[in-house]
Amino acid sequence: MAQDAARPSLLATLREALRGGTHDYTQGPIGRAILLLAVPMVVEMLMESLFAVADVYFVGRLGAAAVATIGLTEALMMVLYTLAMGLSIGATATVARRIGEQDPDGAARAAVQVLLLGVVLSVVIGAAGAWFAPDLLSLMGADAATLAVGTPFTRVSLGMSATVILLFLVNAVFRGAGDPAVAMRTLILGNSLNIALAPALLFGWGPFPELGLVGAAWATAIGRGTGLAWALWSLARGTGHLAVRRRHLAVEPTTLWNIARLSGWGTVQTALATMSWTGLARLTAGFGATAMAGYTIAIRILLFALMPAYGVGAAAATMVGQALGADNPDRAARSVWVAAGVTVSLLTLTGVVFWLFATPLVAAFTTDPAVVRVAERALRIMALGFPAYALGMTLEQGFNGAGDTRTPTLMNVACFWAIQLPAAWWLSRHTPLGVEGTFWAVAVAYTALSLVSFTMFRRGGWRTRRV
Repeated sequence: MAQDAARPSLLATLREALRGGTHDYTQGPIGRAILLLAVPMVVEMLMESLFAVADVYFVGRLGAAAVATIGLTEALMMVLYTLAMGLSIGATATVARRIGEQDPDGAARAAVQVLLLGVVLSVVIGAAGAWFAPDLLSLMGADAATLAVGTPFTRVSLGMSATVILLFLVNAVFRGAGDPAVAMRTLILGNSLNIALAPALLFGWGPFPELGLVGAAWATAIGRGTGLAWALWSLARGTGHLAVRRRHLAVEPTTLWNIARLSGWGTVQTALATMSWTGLARLTAGFGATAMAGYTIAIRILLFALMPAYGVGAAAATMVGQALGADNPDRAARSVWVAAGVTVSLLTLTGVVFWLFATPLVAAFTTDPAVVRVAERALRIMALGFPAYALGMTLEQGFNGAGDTRTPTLMNVACFWAIQLPAAWWLSRHTPLGVEGTFWAVAVAYTALSLVSFTMFRRGGWRTRRV
């Protein structure tokens, strides 16, 4: 009874998760630790989605060429996001391992190497992107009107890529250290400023100049840049578990190489998953604009619904890294299984909601009955694979947190490229299913991912992975 009374309530734990603070994730109840890590990560992801929706909402008032520019530039930026997410995997795994080893100096030095790698890549990508912006837009199929309106926007967006890459990386460092609330506040600050500045710079509200479409790019750069500055200041100040001091500011080739190696596999892993969706889109497009519109709506709803599960999976990665650093692989394994139980429950419930309410969910995005029919079938069919995907995704995050980024990369090759895409092609082209075959292929791939990841995780090779 006394222990129950002393145990913090769910509400108190949620408040602590949002407020942040120091917590030893290598000790204590695993469920509570995952909740403390996952809640800020989910909020962080929701803020990214809110930023994307707001950007399109304001730019939409400038006409079709402006919206087309946003779409084309976002396609180019996906390469940047893929790279940043891949680098983040190595950053989180390395910092988490050092924190688990009770080596905050080692964690701080690893954070410096991560940011140095990010600076180098940002300079190269930013310079090339700004210089070749019109050529890249042309390569993406932009017409003359879009080129005229969009080139300045794309120059700024790609030229300021440092704010994207470094913000991803510094937040990955905070997550690995067990300070997700700091990363959350960074994005709340940056994205709130972006949302406030976008219409002001687009339309010249108040004292701000009317910059048109390029104003949205500058709003994003200023917002992300401010968030990045605040995050770096927090890192230098020593907020939470990690503090970077002057003595840590040195190049360590061995650490740099290890992080680059982990991140290289992480980047390929992320790219494989992202490009598989592109392949599905290409197959779906062959069935006409109605099928493509339905697919697009279904995928946007699906990806938004997956965010809570992604947050829990990311929490599992941090738990695994820190537990292995503390030489407690059994706790690492238990953390992944607890997180998997949470994600399976969340996505099973989400799948039931999609199955029951697919029509009204889709109808919020379109009034075209044909598009609604495609999108609702897509949601219902893909939702059948949600429990399997929840398990597979969480176990993949467990591998990443252990520093074994190669295994989930190979699993993505097998499940998304050797199974999902061929199955989508065959089912959609050679069976009566038609376009629905691509949706069934997603459910099949999710099931394969769960089986393969379960088998590989149980083998336990990740337990002895050195980072």
